[in-house]
Amino acid sequence: MQSHHVSLHGQPYHYLEWGPAGAHILLMLHGFPEYSGAWAELAERLCDRYRCIAPDQRGYGQSWAPVDVAQYATGKLVGDMVALIDHLGGGPVTVLGHDWGASVAYVLAARQPERVDRLIILNGVHPVPFQREMAKGGAQSEASQYILWLRRAGSEEKLAENGFAKLMDLFSAKMDLSWMTPDKLAAYKTEWGRPGRMRGMVNWYRASPLQVAAPGQPIIDLPALPRAALTVHQPHLLIWGTHDTALLTDCLDGLDELAPDLTIHRIDGADHWICHQEPDAVAALILDWMA
Repeated sequence: MQSHHVSLHGQPYHYLEWGPAGAHILLMLHGFPEYSGAWAELAERLCDRYRCIAPDQRGYGQSWAPVDVAQYATGKLVGDMVALIDHLGGGPVTVLGHDWGASVAYVLAARQPERVDRLIILNGVHPVPFQREMAKGGAQSEASQYILWLRRAGSEEKLAENGFAKLMDLFSAKMDLSWMTPDKLAAYKTEWGRPGRMRGMVNWYRASPLQVAAPGQPIIDLPALPRAALTVHQPHLLIWGTHDTALLTDCLDGLDELAPDLTIHRIDGADHWICHQEPDAVAALILDWMA
């Protein structure tokens, strides 16, 4: 594994790299509350064949963490990855996204098709069906109430109190965190503890225009998202841990209309942290599909 520090749009960014320099690039985009090193288990199983590139996204780890919420708009997050792809040679690359990284990956693939040849998502959601489900006032709305809490002023301080106790509660809520060894937890806390990072991580939620309904109170006047501009035409693999309690399977309904070349594999027993719980199975599915 190699660690790189680069300048993108004049700001500092950091990424980790595994695999041979001349191999096809697999760009690995983490979500909340992870960082580049969260991809290590999977990258080590893929790097014989691919050049795995895992950046700390804006606001995370050793990358730029601006204060202003507006700096975390989706277009800016996607722009970071366009700049990184160009730094790496211009692509096209295969993009792999999890959680919030999936949101960036979907928009990147839809808006920059010349830079993305294939799309792989692990327990992440496309913004169109996710917004539909969060607005219904049903199960996904209830599961997403934590988003409203994270958007409140001062939530970053509460997450960090008592050795990140509240953040760990969110991380592990109703899910299996047995993969989190003491060494891994220490590494996560090092990244969370960097100045301004907890605020930057939470600013992703504050900047998002997606709305969350109160349970039983559907939102019926939502502006329509631009479906055509968010359609993914590349081959798309979705690997889904069926026990995810943060992102529910209803969010997959209608995805094939937004990604017409879609393959879905479900892994029973895995949850939102599928890439840590089942790295062998996930890697095997990726290698088979990519081949």
